[in-house]
Amino acid sequence: MIVDEIGYLPLTRKESNLFFQFVSSRYEKRSTIYTSNKGFSEWGEVLGDQVMASAVLDRILHHCTVVNIKGESYRLKDRRKNVLPTERRGEKNE
Repeated sequence: MIVDEIGYLPLTRKESNLFFQFVSSRYEKRSTIYTSNKGFSEWGEVLGDQVMASAVLDRILHHCTVVNIKGESYRLKDRRKNVLPTERRGEKNE
């Protein structure tokens, strides 16, 4: 299972509870990949509860391999290649 873009939008309390149940149900039973552009310290904001975030991260990080990818977004990188020269200087093409 792949859970993509955790933190793209903040979760409601009900959604956070469901996410915790989901993580708990897979903990030590199934492989799961989680992606996020948020650091672990920001998950309390995403889930709306620091205690909930700690419990979720405790389960996720227990047997995991963290792959931290730094650098420019591939989407933005491709966009910059296709920008007209006048757009690069801050001018708008109409």
